[in-house]
Amino acid sequence: MARGSVSIVVERCKACGFCVEFCPSKVLALSDAFNSKGYHPPHAVNPDKCSGCDLCGMYCPDFAIHGFRPGKADAADVAEEEKEAQ
Repeated sequence: MARGSVSIVVERCKACGFCVEFCPSKVLALSDAFNSKGYHPPHAVNPDKCSGCDLCGMYCPDFAIHGFRPGKADAADVAEEEKEAQ
């Protein structure tokens, strides 16, 4: 069972490869497919190994990818839910 997951905005990617290079679990690889800009975006080749650490997102200069841990709300989500509950 995957501990984390990765979300990729294919059209925002410029195929710099930072996400692939810095992924400690080797989850990502650049695709053979092209996005509409002519770049090869990443795809998850080993999604079950994803830890959700978000190093891919931290290194992405185009904010095209982020890792997350399913079921764990971030601080903004918790604050929003508390506000709605009042």
